[in-house]
Amino acid sequence: MTNIKNIGRFCMNDSKGYILNDARPEKVDFIYNDLIKTVVETYKYQLQSDLHSVYIRGSIPRGLGIPGVSDLDTLCVTNKELKEIDLDWSKKAEREINENFVDVNGVEMSFFHIDHICNTTRFSIIPFMIKTHSICVYGEDLRDQLPSFKADKSLANEHIINLKNNIEQAKEDLRGNEDKEDILDCCVWIMKIIIRAGLALVMEEEKQYTRDLYPAYEAFSRYYPERKEKMLQAFEYAINPIENTDELITYLNDMGEWMIEASEEWLILHNPHKERNMLI
Repeated sequence: MTNIKNIGRFCMNDSKGYILNDARPEKVDFIYNDLIKTVVETYKYQLQSDLHSVYIRGSIPRGLGIPGVSDLDTLCVTNKELKEIDLDWSKKAEREINENFVDVNGVEMSFFHIDHICNTTRFSIIPFMIKTHSICVYGEDLRDQLPSFKADKSLANEHIINLKNNIEQAKEDLRGNEDKEDILDCCVWIMKIIIRAGLALVMEEEKQYTRDLYPAYEAFSRYYPERKEKMLQAFEYAINPIENTDELITYLNDMGEWMIEASEEWLILHNPHKERNMLI
């Protein structure tokens, strides 16, 4: 069982409040080098001229990777629309890479067309992740072509606008589910969403952003001390997921419903038209 620890930090902001990217190639532990090389070579072999660039994001390029615990999240930018590319090989490739490398908890391969990355005036999570949380490990680095982002309502909205649907989807996926791994994955997924949405609720006041769970939990708890223990429980579920679907659904019917109500109040104040992607 993993113990809750005060691990992680808020992103740094510059003097104008824009989020700085603290991911660096030199921060990547050498134990991940062969894995990253394998992922890049897989993308290159499968996509060939359709491949534009590859990025890694998350804790590993920030020097915060924990062997055997951290995931390797990768973003692949393509030169061609995804509907025109055969990507059926990707899930098999993920499984094979995961079987051969035990230094990570898992590898995620994801694909995005270049036109959906560049030239945006509205918030979109993938350009945001490339700009603020990623390093380029192959191809042309697009980060200088992307807008800068602040920890403001356009970013907070990303974590709030779909919260109700996410919680309802999680409850639906858990009901009657007997697949242990699927239950555990759903548990981690929805609890991370809840914790990050908790930070989003107070982002306009904090003017800070993080994807790390502990500082997000702490920031939420400062503004909602009466819900601190419930958010701590979400943190516990996120790092030590359980397969008791009844317990998880009970939690989602309690804290989840409170989060939905709080998110609706936030939307009334900051995004009354419920725009999916707000102006940057």
